[in-house]
Amino acid sequence: MPVLVRDYMILQVEHLTQHATVGEAIDRVTRSRHHGMPVTDRDGKLVGFVSTKELLRHSDRRDLPLSQIIRKGTYTARPDTALDDAARIMFRFGLRDLPIIDDRGVLCGIVSNLDIVRSHFERASPAKAETLRTLLSERYGLPFSFQRGLVPIQNLMPTQWKVFEDELEGRRYELERGFAEPVLVVQKGSQWILVDGHHRALAAREMGLTQLQAFILTCDRPAEFAAQEIGLERTARDHHLNSLGDIEVDRSSHHPLLEVTTQLLRRFPEGSPDGPGGD
Repeated sequence: MPVLVRDYMILQVEHLTQHATVGEAIDRVTRSRHHGMPVTDRDGKLVGFVSTKELLRHSDRRDLPLSQIIRKGTYTARPDTALDDAARIMFRFGLRDLPIIDDRGVLCGIVSNLDIVRSHFERASPAKAETLRTLLSERYGLPFSFQRGLVPIQNLMPTQWKVFEDELEGRRYELERGFAEPVLVVQKGSQWILVDGHHRALAAREMGLTQLQAFILTCDRPAEFAAQEIGLERTARDHHLNSLGDIEVDRSSHHPLLEVTTQLLRRFPEGSPDGPGGD
């Protein structure tokens, strides 16, 4: 079945009414993380979209109502539109956000380009779970299956002993946006062994969350599985990892991904004509 817009759209949409002034709109957008907002009439029907560029052009006329500066109409989709089709619309017209309307034209959601990226991450996550399922089945000679569900953060047993502060900050932002992909967990009796997603789990814990979306792998013959110690458990034991609080947060260096991308930047001698500040 195709993934639909309704599966990923944000329901609580920040928007403006067409009777709001330019000044009010500037103040709202400045306090938000958005580059513009949908504009509705008093009944909630979508009438247009105001961008930061349009607000800048009229910033000297703060008392002007939005109805006098916005172009009527905007690109939209319906909740039952295929997400891939919505992505094509956004790509074709260079849109950051795509308002979603119902059959009456009422604004009922919005999809951002980040939501599109999130959908691709989440569709890739089952492949990770399937790879781990196959690996566990082959290594221990037992049948495994997986399903998606919620796991208790405080009961997770980590298998990674260090995370990076800069990556934690990025994961916090993703969680706030509902962007983070599910973590990967092996359930063994009462243990919840965290395999993938340590930055996400620790960020969620610091944000005060109690549960996290996960792909949960379980053994179809639990008694036989419980009788043996697996490599993930040995890793946790060898590094004295019992809970997320035992993970070291490295605040002195960058996540390896950032190190790699930084190294890709060409460095020029100061004053070089090819470098920053050169002629």
